[in-house]
Amino acid sequence: MGNLMSTSFAPECNDLKQKYDSCFNSWYSEKFLKGEGLHNECEDFWVQYKECIDVHLAKQGIKPLLDEARKELPFENDGKPAEEPVQERN
Repeated sequence: MGNLMSTSFAPECNDLKQKYDSCFNSWYSEKFLKGEGLHNECEDFWVQYKECIDVHLAKQGIKPLLDEARKELPFENDGKPAEEPVQERN
């Protein structure tokens, strides 16, 4: 099947996504799975790709909607999983 990666929703970001995907897959298989490194060495590629995506999300009017949704129901709090809501017992 080969090493096919999905494309980015923003074609302008495809090169950055390809660099990140390639770096991550290499790090994950050659270091992380062998217990040789827990730190993701591809973080700089991720930051560049995310910045590109954020620009294009804003251009399409999607980013403000995502930001609002994250305020209403955050997945994370400064990189840490958000606490699950406490369910009341009757």
